Amino acid sequence: MNKTKIAWCDMTWNPIVGCENNCEYCYARKIANRFYGNFEPKFYEERLAQPSKVKKPKNIFVCSMADMLGDWVPKCWIERILESCFTAQQHRYLFLTKNPKRYREVGKIITTMSYTYIRIPEMWFGATATNNEQLKTASKSMIDWISIEPLHERLDIVPAFDENRLLWVVIGAETGNRKDKIIPKKEWVQEIVDVCRKNGTPVFMKESLREMMGDEFVQEFPWSENHD
Repeated sequence: MNKTKIAWCDMTWNPIVGCENNCEYCYARKIANRFYGNFEPKFYEERLAQPSKVKKPKNIFVCSMADMLGDWVPKCWIERILESCFTAQQHRYLFLTKNPKRYREVGKIITTMSYTYIRIPEMWFGATATNNEQLKTASKSMIDWISIEPLHERLDIVPAFDENRLLWVVIGAETGNRKDKIIPKKEWVQEIVDVCRKNGTPVFMKESLREMMGDEFVQEFPWSENHD
């Protein structure tokens, strides 16, 4: 596992590296091409024990270099990763996917594992939504939080709250120098924040929004104490 500059977690853990979503703004692809030579999904079994070696509780972003719930990911990989989470229950595990429909499958796996272990580790199931089409898919899924990064259009986030008890919303703008990079408008962000405030949901803005949002810039966590 690695310490990270991602502001909403302490460490990243990548038992899978590689993704087939083909997002044009993907930062992970650039890193993988540099250090691994490609971005083909690969399972690193030797990394499964890493959370158990870190004794102090951490907020861990699971598979920051992959989409763990992509349709191309075998169920057995997911089972092995969840088993590692059950083994190292001192941590808080943050999951993020563009394919949140597979959380139902994850739920069934966890239910089966719960018969073996004393308790279920703290797991936060999140979905990425950069546009309204992705947001509709996320809204119909079993999720705890949404990462709206990068924000690519004005979003109607109200239905997401109608379908779920969203506990957290993360918002960010696209970074980097991509030719067709979309710059969000301040009112897009503020509208999302207003809905979150109405529902009592914490909002975490990425540093990419600090200058735009000015005094309205916030970084809130849904848990009372952030792990060190």
